[in-house]
Amino acid sequence: MLTSVEVCAGAGGQALGLEKAGFAHTALVEIDKHCCNTLRHNRPGWNVLEEDMRVFKERAADYKGMDLLAGGLPCPPFSVAGKQLGEQDERNLFNDAIDIVDAARPRAVMIENVRGFLDAVFHDYRERLKSQLEKLGYKTDWRLLNASDYGVPQLRPRVVIVAVQKERAEFFDWPEPNPHNPPTVGETLRDLMAARGWRGAEDWAAKADEIAPTIVGGSKKHGGPDLGPTRARAAWATLGVEGRTIAPEPPDAFHQGMPRLTVPMVARIQGFPDEWHFTGAKTNAYRQVGNAFPPPVAQAVAGQIAKTLRKRVLRTVRA
Repeated sequence: MLTSVEVCAGAGGQALGLEKAGFAHTALVEIDKHCCNTLRHNRPGWNVLEEDMRVFKERAADYKGMDLLAGGLPCPPFSVAGKQLGEQDERNLFNDAIDIVDAARPRAVMIENVRGFLDAVFHDYRERLKSQLEKLGYKTDWRLLNASDYGVPQLRPRVVIVAVQKERAEFFDWPEPNPHNPPTVGETLRDLMAARGWRGAEDWAAKADEIAPTIVGGSKKHGGPDLGPTRARAAWATLGVEGRTIAPEPPDAFHQGMPRLTVPMVARIQGFPDEWHFTGAKTNAYRQVGNAFPPPVAQAVAGQIAKTLRKRVLRTVRA
């Protein structure tokens, strides 16, 4: 069994994907207590460390020999919705991730971030990151992946950074997109919308015939249980969804007008299995879902990393 350590684990999106790709989690590091509660609730056997990644790095050497270091590092430093301060942002944890790599020397690294990471303004920063990893013995590549290419019914572009030890880097290939389109919002949520007998569920599902716009989770300081800013809510309205708030339960039999989404509905759109339960109140549970890395995308990339790590490296022996 391949082993992994995940930092900034959130509510388990990437962890689920890694698990399905064949990785056993040695530790999951997450500072948010609500996310930690969700992880422990769903996987009591996981070693969930409720602490700052900067604290964890001081004993990262204890995990030397792991196969994969993974993480979804905070996105605000590179998000177009923020000030794009990059490495100057106090929330930037890339340098701390490099410190962990240096101390633990995993065989591979997988980091997820927002598409803004690829903006021209961060070119020098990306190259410096690549150089740092090269000095530690890794070859690094990154790619913008769309969740909809891997079965997720949502338009969700994310950058994934993969670094593999040089001697086996040639074996890594990015996952191929699915040959068919993901289900529409209507196809994805028809049964959940009809769960309380809503008579309009079938008609609604037929009209919600596109994939979802990007789910927006918001931050602790900003954003609540809604589907994002005005532009995002307008996109949801074209699918017949009221995006100003999240509903506590599906529409009843006689509901009129556009329905709202529930947390389980949003979780399914994000690619989570139905049995994965998000603990806490509605606002907090929704934020956990909205900030997650879709499990199917994590599984696709991690599956390729697993293949790479299992490859036998033939070494040339000099006479």
